[in-house]
Amino acid sequence: MLYSCRVWQGVGMKRFNGCLKALMLAAVGIMACQSLVMADDDEWRSLHREVQEGRVVALPTVLDWLEHRYVGQVLEVELEHEDEDEAPRYEIEMIGPQGQVVEFEFDAANGELIGIEGVNIEGMTRP
Repeated sequence: MLYSCRVWQGVGMKRFNGCLKALMLAAVGIMACQSLVMADDDEWRSLHREVQEGRVVALPTVLDWLEHRYVGQVLEVELEHEDEDEAPRYEIEMIGPQGQVVEFEFDAANGELIGIEGVNIEGMTRP
């Protein structure tokens, strides 16, 4: 009986140590996520400031323009801000009624359409 208790205690300690390691990994993961969220929060604040100052067109304005001219659902939106010398660009990916995927690129500074890439773009054009 004493031997089985020691075995049980040993298994319990291994289990405890495993749980402790898992909790520590989870804590490190949470801290890493918090730093990413804080970085994202800073980016959103910066973007909001650029929109308020008129340096970037608000995304809903661009999306409204697309909705009036094309049929489809937005899959992804990216704001490319590669160099300070280059104007920022919105890249908006949409899926059309026949399953076609089309990417629209806009100058984010003035909201003008720069380019369209994809297949069967005409099938997405509103009459």
